[in-house]
Amino acid sequence: MRILVTGSNGLLGQKLVELISSGNDYLIATAKSSLVIDLPKGEFHSLDVTDTVSIERVFAQSKPDVIIHTAAMTQVDQCETEQEKCWLNNVQAVENLVKACEKFSVRLIHLSTDFIFDGTHGPLDETEKPNPLSYYGKSKLAAEEVIQKSKIDWAILRTVLVFGVTKDMSRSNIVLWVKKSLEEGKTIQVVNDQWRTPTLAEDLAMGCYLAATKKAKGIYNISGETMMTPYDIALATAEFFKLDASLIKKTDSSQFKQPAARPPKTGFIIAKAKNDLGYQPRSFTEGLKIVQQLLG
Repeated sequence: MRILVTGSNGLLGQKLVELISSGNDYLIATAKSSLVIDLPKGEFHSLDVTDTVSIERVFAQSKPDVIIHTAAMTQVDQCETEQEKCWLNNVQAVENLVKACEKFSVRLIHLSTDFIFDGTHGPLDETEKPNPLSYYGKSKLAAEEVIQKSKIDWAILRTVLVFGVTKDMSRSNIVLWVKKSLEEGKTIQVVNDQWRTPTLAEDLAMGCYLAATKKAKGIYNISGETMMTPYDIALATAEFFKLDASLIKKTDSSQFKQPAARPPKTGFIIAKAKNDLGYQPRSFTEGLKIVQQLLG
């Protein structure tokens, strides 16, 4: 199978490059700028998903069977303050890809988010009714709707609070932020009134790969299984890396003035992905072991 990955320089994108290129499927890695990790086999194309000419050129040259679309604008507060840019990258880009998928008969696997929900309760299954609080959430829901109305074969994979280690990371994530802050002796304020099911990037990549190879159709929740607050995550990270947990101060969301609202409680029920795809995420502690190994 010829698998094209968008956003190959991101956290998930890099894990997909490593996973797919280590197997028997043919990888077509794409990113807006040059690839930051080695490509053992397969091919790389520069691709701007907001540009229809760029998309058609890459599709025609690489002839993918399926696309795993990970590229997106995911900085929640930036999406709130730069809404036109957010819409271009998260909705218009998907419209462009859907048209190309229709023209070239390509399946689409699209990454979505728990931020399409309002967070009144959780964990949530795939039938939950979306009600986004932020512009980021609204853009990701609009992208889902574009895909669902299309004539292509598609799967939408929703995920939650992804963490992990990659090369040349443009952004940190909660585990790395906590670890670095405590190592530097910094006191950190961490909220204890939001609940998530944190997701190891390697597990999410495997979920994407399983959806591609098993020709999954419809919506799937792909995340970790353990419901945790960011405060829980911080304490578990401190304990695992033997760092000073007294530097972690419990607080709540009202203490942070952020442009975009966050859903208080999400987290996912992943029974469908486990039953249909054979998806098996690691525990949070096992995820921390992977992080430790990669940091060396």
